[in-house]
Amino acid sequence: MEILIVGGGYIGMYTARRLERLLRLGEATVTVVDPRGYMTYQPFLAEAAGGSVEPRHVIAPLLRVLRHTRVLTGKIVGIDHVNRRAVFAPARGPERVLRYDVLVMAAGSVSRVLPVEGLAEYGAGFKTVGEAVHLRNHVLGQLAVAASSDDPALRAAALTFVVVGGGFAGVEALAEVQGLADEAVRFYPALDAAGLRWVLVEAAGRILPELDERLGQWTLRALRRRGVDVRLDTRLASAAHGMVRLDDGTELAAGTLVWAAGVRPSPLGAAAGLPVDQDGRITVGADLAVTGVPGVFAAGDIAAVPDLSRPGEFCAPNAQHAVRQAKVLARNIVAFARGSQLKPYRHAYVGSVAGLGHHQGVAQVYRIRLTGFAGWLAHRVYHLFWVPTLGHKARVLADWTLALFFRREIAQLTSLEHPADDFRDAFGDALRAA
Repeated sequence: MEILIVGGGYIGMYTARRLERLLRLGEATVTVVDPRGYMTYQPFLAEAAGGSVEPRHVIAPLLRVLRHTRVLTGKIVGIDHVNRRAVFAPARGPERVLRYDVLVMAAGSVSRVLPVEGLAEYGAGFKTVGEAVHLRNHVLGQLAVAASSDDPALRAAALTFVVVGGGFAGVEALAEVQGLADEAVRFYPALDAAGLRWVLVEAAGRILPELDERLGQWTLRALRRRGVDVRLDTRLASAAHGMVRLDDGTELAAGTLVWAAGVRPSPLGAAAGLPVDQDGRITVGADLAVTGVPGVFAAGDIAAVPDLSRPGEFCAPNAQHAVRQAKVLARNIVAFARGSQLKPYRHAYVGSVAGLGHHQGVAQVYRIRLTGFAGWLAHRVYHLFWVPTLGHKARVLADWTLALFFRREIAQLTSLEHPADDFRDAFGDALRAA
């Protein structure tokens, strides 16, 4: 039997990992296809951007974690389920066909963007480790620009940072990067932390809607005490020419614009002709089998998984559900292969945690609510537990321990994002000299 898993994130990696334990020797071949070849531990992206955690420590290479699974780096660009075939486009080289008996759709989600003028040119996303590294380098670069310029308008723009999105991604990204900037600015005698302007833009009337409203209000007050200008019930109207315009009439010359306004399901499900709901999520039953399509399963962000603990609702697209869904999914795939009965996924939501930098955080575990240092500690303990391998747990813990005794590195490594530029410049210099 051939089992094809599309996507190597939480669902894909943990499902394959579980199948390695459940399948008998020679019973099936498992293949995972992923564009990057690694799983990203999303909750630590903000700390990677803030310099608290080394970016390589928040990803898990699939080849290292999945010892008995075939891992292919590339994309699935077409699916013909009638003939059980998928078209695979490798990172380099011609496309080829992969045959399967069981298909698992675990492609996750992509950034939810809106047609805002100038956003694509002047904004940056915050969903991948590459974007986290870029944000860190960019913020440090803006401090260097401001410290090196005598133009008041240029300096003001360089020191203005705007984040759009008041969910976990936006709040944590702003909080961690603000902590990085507050430390870095001390090394620039010409700059003062009070001159940095931080703006958080949220279309809804509150931030962190996934948490209890009281925790959201506490976070709002904490951010404002740090000098963050939080704009609720406000939307980004334009970012043309680097000028941020909000729908309340505010105009800001901002050197940094981060778009963290949520995600949407990967469009691959709809493109494959699978049944999807109005939000583009693949419709599945509680057993994670795709409705009306035998042999196809889906879970995670790409699927509308019924929440049996809250009838009529669907599971939230987060790591807590994804890791647990993967375990049920693997068992059900094996049951399907052996002709056994599938079991439903059921999990009562435990709660959520968020880190706010500066040794502050918020946490909601069942009915327990924690704020400040206790919330920050709960955030770290909870996420360290779910880091996928023992080696990665040790590396993250080492990063945190070193951060207690030493300041964060403030070197900007923008050249890493364009490593060939210096080499090309050298050729240009040689030609001019000739």
